[in-house]
Amino acid sequence: MSCSRYMLVRELFLYLQQIIVCVILTLRVYALYGRSRRLLSYIVIIGLALMGGASAGSFGNNSNTTIYIQGSDCHNTFTAKIATRYGLAWIAVFVFELLIFVLTVFRTCKTRGSPRLIPSSRNIIDIIFQDGAVYFAAMTLIDLPNILTYYCGSDITRGNLATFTSCMSVTLVSRLVLHLHKSTDDGISSTAIRNDGSSPNVFTTRLDVEFSSHSFQTDSG
Repeated sequence: MSCSRYMLVRELFLYLQQIIVCVILTLRVYALYGRSRRLLSYIVIIGLALMGGASAGSFGNNSNTTIYIQGSDCHNTFTAKIATRYGLAWIAVFVFELLIFVLTVFRTCKTRGSPRLIPSSRNIIDIIFQDGAVYFAAMTLIDLPNILTYYCGSDITRGNLATFTSCMSVTLVSRLVLHLHKSTDDGISSTAIRNDGSSPNVFTTRLDVEFSSHSFQTDSG
């Protein structure tokens, strides 16, 4: 019973991680298309349809769908029929990532002409395209072996790459966000302050290092 609950929680975490990743990718495309609500509605509809299929594959009739290997600390495997259902969830994620990449390439070509693999200095569209291309290429190399384990793998290897795939997608999408912020600003912890009088009020925090150092020397003395 404890292994069944553990595997259910694990699947839920993987599911939620992929939802967060897809939301971030959607926001990037939404911004790239000038906050087009029509496009956003289409993406949301497609995403909900894929999410419904993924949910049915991952959690539909979930009881008694896994086989736990004795003496393996809740390591599970799937029958060929059940593995096909779980594989559909990862295919849905891959299709959504492909959709986001196609939309990114289309917008880049329409705005800038031929997309550039090496972005120009501080050009937001080129940066979004390059990061999106790197993300899609990396995730394709990771998604395909993961999907193949569900359909072509042995009883022991089915689904073994799911956790690795999810962790890599979270890591890569975090890189997209951080690199975009770094390329368009001075960094997360700094804010450029203009002295021309046209900038809005900016709240800043300053550490009194001199006072702290003086206090430390007094206490030490």
